Amino acid sequence: MTIFSKIIAGEIPCYKIAENDKFFAFLDINPVNWGHTLVVPKQETDYIFDLSDDEIGEMMKFAKKVAVAIKEAMPCRKVGMAVIGLEVPHAHIHLIPLKQEGDMDFSKKISDPDPEKMKQIAKAISGAVK
Repeated sequence: MTIFSKIIAGEIPCYKIAENDKFFAFLDINPVNWGHTLVVPKQETDYIFDLSDDEIGEMMKFAKKVAVAIKEAMPCRKVGMAVIGLEVPHAHIHLIPLKQEGDMDFSKKISDPDPEKMKQIAKAISGAVK
């Protein structure tokens, strides 16, 4: 069971943004920018391109809803998207609020993010999900 499956199951706490029967979104605890959110399928699959075409399409629709909420809740120009998939063997999409291209630099993470600020951000984004 991956760390993401444990988060989805409620075994590990998270800053939850949204969920439906197939997907789950929560704040990254090592964000590259405030509001950095992960979208994961509830079905544990290592590689995103092992998902069926329908599953990838549904995941993108879910990610779009979350991205729209991030853009509404966070001060940013756009929301960037990345799929890397090396750090956790569970398919996931990174959604990151951007003011400039450098805001998507994964080597520049926010060190020791304030839990209270993370709660406030999660509440603002989750409240904007439609």
